[in-house]
Amino acid sequence: MDSIAIGSSSPHKVVFGVYRDGDNNLDQVQERNVTDFIKSTANNPALKVIAEDTTRVRKPPFVQGELRSEWSVIANGSQHITRVTAPADMADRRSLAAFVEQTLEGRVNDARFQHADVWIDLVDHGGGDGGGLQADRSGGFMSLEDIAGAIQDGRTQFHTKHPTADDSVTGVLANQCLMATLGFADALSHSGVRYLAASPETMIAPGVPSAQFADVLTKGGAGWAQDAVDITMHARYADRSESWHPAAAFDVLDLDAKKMAGVRSAVGDFNAAAARLPHSAQGRELAGDIRSDLRSVRGMVRFDHSGDLPWHADRPAIAAFSAVAQDERLPDPIRSAAQAAADAVDKLILAHKESPGFLPFHASYADAVGPTIHLPVSSKTYDQWADRGVVETHNGFYDAVHGRDFARAIGSYNAAADAAGAAA
Repeated sequence: MDSIAIGSSSPHKVVFGVYRDGDNNLDQVQERNVTDFIKSTANNPALKVIAEDTTRVRKPPFVQGELRSEWSVIANGSQHITRVTAPADMADRRSLAAFVEQTLEGRVNDARFQHADVWIDLVDHGGGDGGGLQADRSGGFMSLEDIAGAIQDGRTQFHTKHPTADDSVTGVLANQCLMATLGFADALSHSGVRYLAASPETMIAPGVPSAQFADVLTKGGAGWAQDAVDITMHARYADRSESWHPAAAFDVLDLDAKKMAGVRSAVGDFNAAAARLPHSAQGRELAGDIRSDLRSVRGMVRFDHSGDLPWHADRPAIAAFSAVAQDERLPDPIRSAAQAAADAVDKLILAHKESPGFLPFHASYADAVGPTIHLPVSSKTYDQWADRGVVETHNGFYDAVHGRDFARAIGSYNAAADAAGAAA
């Protein structure tokens, strides 16, 4: 676990882009992820917010709760609505790309913020390696490759207009469920994003307190990542009957290209070692041992009545690889490859906190350190919602590490689900 400073100057300027999709059941409760910035920026001149908010929240002149998209700039304690349009399809890659471009424009066109970091806050439903940004009106659900690709598209569009300007996106805050995954981290790294802040588990709305998170970023220094994790894990929301924390576990990951390449290599080597097991009684027994090791590490959605959800196969990567590495029944090459994979993943973690007993889910997350990886141990869980368009096995990371070969080796491959994922 490393520590990386993001600026020694105080304050550290940040342009924070909030892409909030309220075209679903989270609209009312997550509106504060935009409006909280009015108060926070009044006390923090180092923070500027660009927001695209697709919402039905009632306010004049939209007293009937009309669905629309509101673009605004929030700074110095004031929200300036720059335009209101018909509702954008927030699950469309082009919509997110246009927002990223607009956020970068908000930096280059403001002399006070031309050297600021840019963060993108994605506020909506999430689905692990299946993606996120669910829009009820269109039925869309953006894949993780399209989310990362949209960020790259936005940067490219901006660069075309401003070829000498800074087009970097420092970080992504996934204010969504289940998005601290190796697949998403890998995709974002390839789009040029340096940091991912996310939870490996289902979050409870309104999720990360966006305004407080952004305030932490403006403080900079070596402790920024842990401060960002702590502000999330310590947040408490309440209604008339109960109160709750939003996250069972939370991470800030370093998406440095060399580190991500190391993860790809190490996980790929482990998968390849398992795929080389002999097609014999002994090989089948060893494959069964690997499968039992992985099954011993509980996947996500660790709450009651979650049996139909597909994320039980998304296991904490370090814990899963460590379970294999510690299994003395297995040959040394497989154990060593598993340990190397665990070590490579650990290098991504800048900051982390988990709950040993998350009361809303009645579950422990003591082993949920760092990102998850899609490791199904049965054909049923190979890609359980692929036929619904939520696909976890067709992305750059899963392909690069030969996930299918590994699934075949331990008996969890499902050809029908794979075909459905390819067709989605």
